[in-house]
Amino acid sequence: MATQTELFDEEVARSLLDQLIDDSRLYKSSKDYMEVLEFTARLRNFAPFNAMLLHMQKPGLTYAASAHDWAGLFQRKPKERARPLLILWPFGPVALVYDVQDTEGPPLPQDVDTFFARGAITAERIPAFIALMKAKHIECLAFDGGDASAGAIRLLTRPVEKKAGTYRMHVNRNHAAAAQFVTIAHELAHLFLGHLGSDKILNIPHRPRPEHAQAELEAESVAYLVAQRNGLESKSQTYLANFVSQHITIDALDLYQVMRAAGQVEALLGLSSHTRYERPIPR
Repeated sequence: MATQTELFDEEVARSLLDQLIDDSRLYKSSKDYMEVLEFTARLRNFAPFNAMLLHMQKPGLTYAASAHDWAGLFQRKPKERARPLLILWPFGPVALVYDVQDTEGPPLPQDVDTFFARGAITAERIPAFIALMKAKHIECLAFDGGDASAGAIRLLTRPVEKKAGTYRMHVNRNHAAAAQFVTIAHELAHLFLGHLGSDKILNIPHRPRPEHAQAELEAESVAYLVAQRNGLESKSQTYLANFVSQHITIDALDLYQVMRAAGQVEALLGLSSHTRYERPIPR
């Protein structure tokens, strides 16, 4: 499974996204920002970055999939002259997917909205996530804390050329598995958003360190996406709802990095999207 950063050359992807946002003047308010987060959370079968590209092309879209998945999973096919939507993919540079309204065939199952969900997070899955983090030099330790204390992450040793840094995360052992999972997603978000500094081995970018409020908003956004896309609700929703209620403009936020980090967190935890595509036929 290719990682989010392997889908497309990062500089090209970043340039494409910046131009799309600037040209369309999308996502300039907190309400617009929350709308794209909710859309991305709902399209669980696409990597977060690709879900956002679909939102830019067709904001009212409810379900989309490749022709391969529509045929294999639902026995449907694109209508004649159906307009495909573009996403980035490993063998690309682009792949074609189709809105459900542009396909024909048997009716969709009533629970299609949960078809791609990976289910609620149970306590049995937490050790597996911890092992996956350890493989990437991220130690995760449990601590005995009160309800208001969820967790934290810090840098232990700085990365050097061809060697990743080492990191230590603390997670409250008294919280339920779902809350621990959201904490893990939030703290990994700080890491992959570059809030602890850059790390070339882990594909963590160098970014000017944001103010605390912005850093928390970015991390909460990533945690919200990862939780929602894996069948969980979290306190991130309340945090983001308060943000939207203040009608804040989001010029200082980096939407590209939020989507990128969400994809990296999912990839590290083995939760990457699983839409399947047909390889291009050589001509």
